[in-house]
Amino acid sequence: MSNLFEAAGLDDGAPRPLADRLRPKSLDEVVGQDHLLAGTGPIARMRAQGRLASMILWGPPGVGKTTIARLLATDSGLEFEPISAVFSGVADLKKVFDRARARRQAGRGTLLFVDEIHRFNRAQQDGFLPVVEEGVVTLVGATTENPSFELNAALLSRAQVLVLKRLDAAALGLLLDRAEAETGKSLPVEADAREGLIAMADGDGRYLLNLAEELFALDRTGKMDLREIGEVLQRRAPVYDKDREEHYNIISALHKSVRGSDPDAALYWLARMLEGGEDPLYIVRRVVRMASEDIGLADSSALHAALAAKDAYDFLGSPEGELAIAQAVVHMACAPKSNAVYKGYKRARAAARETGSLMPPKHILNAPTKLMKSEGYGAGYEYDHDADGGVSGQDYFPDEMTDRPVFYEPKDIGREAAIRERLERWRAKRVSRRG
Repeated sequence: MSNLFEAAGLDDGAPRPLADRLRPKSLDEVVGQDHLLAGTGPIARMRAQGRLASMILWGPPGVGKTTIARLLATDSGLEFEPISAVFSGVADLKKVFDRARARRQAGRGTLLFVDEIHRFNRAQQDGFLPVVEEGVVTLVGATTENPSFELNAALLSRAQVLVLKRLDAAALGLLLDRAEAETGKSLPVEADAREGLIAMADGDGRYLLNLAEELFALDRTGKMDLREIGEVLQRRAPVYDKDREEHYNIISALHKSVRGSDPDAALYWLARMLEGGEDPLYIVRRVVRMASEDIGLADSSALHAALAAKDAYDFLGSPEGELAIAQAVVHMACAPKSNAVYKGYKRARAAARETGSLMPPKHILNAPTKLMKSEGYGAGYEYDHDADGGVSGQDYFPDEMTDRPVFYEPKDIGREAAIRERLERWRAKRVSRRG
């Protein structure tokens, strides 16, 4: 079937959406995916070698996954058999497999295109394995979700994962050029509004062509500016799924921008999350972690700032309270960075697991009873406040730990520079007392 309208049983004279009319007729017409289709790209190599392997096409909506699969079938002389995991079940798959086996006996091959393949459960995904291994079908799956998390390892081992990119401004601009050529009309927009239209699409070519079709339908003679098209068209919501991979990708980008001391990038990723509908308190919890993990005692006020942002948001709510979160994020990004406490704590936990249940040295144990005193509890303890400089230099590790580990190594930055200088003096005093 050459297009979706034929699949629906409609003839060529039926009205067709612009996006369908502009569907590429060959792989050379596909825009924005040259890393796969041109030169030494994996699909280009398959075509050059005259072989087509099973594959998973992973990418955002509207970048050509279905189109590429359909054109691969045509290019390879295979029957294009499309199904959707949203609407299909085991019975539907069995019928598809039976038809593919019948074609194979007749000497014809089948390209099985499975849209939203990640929506099939694990057992259903396993059902593809024998027909792929036997060569009954060449499987091309399409997914917007990370295959590493959503697809069985066995299926992934039999199919190459190819990543499609969101369409950039150049690719989207080419689609608008084709739309104008197809309709014989110029878009009724000024130059800056044309750029704004491309930005509205957010990398989705199908959505862009739907927007263009709405503008053509206005049949205006004058050109609209950016404000006017914003009033006429509905801006596409940013791609952001609070329960899926994008959620973790963007919170990671925020955290690493803060760690990298880039307040501008940090504010951008914060805004992306809030615009996408993320729970602000989830973000604040991550900011608190940043304060302890990445800043620590280099700026001890960072943790207070993070907790204050949480209290401010609790008090004000959205949108006013979001400014307090932004302030905390900028504070974290601009603060001196030290992971010394974080690393020291990890070392201490490892040592605690290794050493088991060692007792503290007796001189730092309390002795509330005569028996405990007779056992030496508290004997020889020195009250540090009475010592010269407020530090006695006594040993506080278990007696069995003869090698005194150093867990906390402050950096020579921010407040930790002064802490480092003090600790060097105090540690030297302990070493001298031990002889």
